[in-house]
Amino acid sequence: MRKPFVAGNWKMNTDSSSSVELAEGIASDATEIASAKATVAVFPPFVYLQSVTKALGTSSVGVGAQDVYFEPDGAFTGEISTSMLKDIGCTYCLCGHSERRHVIGETDELINKKLAAAITGGLLPILCVGELLAEREASKTNDVVTRQLENGLAGLSEAKLSAVTIAYEPVWAIGTGLTATPQQAQEVHEFIRKLLAKMYSGELAEGIRIQYGGSVKPDNAAELMAQPDIDGLLVGGASLKADGFLAIIQGAI
Repeated sequence: MRKPFVAGNWKMNTDSSSSVELAEGIASDATEIASAKATVAVFPPFVYLQSVTKALGTSSVGVGAQDVYFEPDGAFTGEISTSMLKDIGCTYCLCGHSERRHVIGETDELINKKLAAAITGGLLPILCVGELLAEREASKTNDVVTRQLENGLAGLSEAKLSAVTIAYEPVWAIGTGLTATPQQAQEVHEFIRKLLAKMYSGELAEGIRIQYGGSVKPDNAAELMAQPDIDGLLVGGASLKADGFLAIIQGAI
């Protein structure tokens, strides 16, 4: 039985006071859930990671970074290493979010380097995959997801892959108000699991958690999570209010 994993990606939102207030609001009600029924984590902006970690205190809510660099140290202005993230209490990191791919211009090869570095550095990465609207309309969803998974996981052993969570995020459903229907999401999640079984093994594929992301809200969380291959939710805007994020967590368990 795969334990549900609900993560809140705050993106480039909040400030020093609101990030702490949000973390405290989540921690006050999510601790019991996070320890017993689900894995819960938040992904604040880099500059608030330390204060959010402190605000979460001894709660079971984990903290992750929205990105990471693949070099351990050196002259890489503006980048953040795995050791820096570990040093301030991060457990998780995102790799290959669609906004990093399609806005910032990250390639599959760069994402693969970041993913490998995260695992080597002791972080638990979430590898994000998903298609553009034009790609879905052209019936290329499976081709895109296959490319992103094969390139993103290139060179990773089965032992290392066990540290990875996959997040399927159809790009056309992120921040648009559109959401893949539960059936659409399930079809891609099932495809991903079968692809992982071919790439590695059926046993490993059955153990990997695959999240859905894309305009997740309290009123659709339970229906999405009822699908057999959806193991969690990667939440964007709806994670910026404690009550809404907590409602999504409740819907996921």
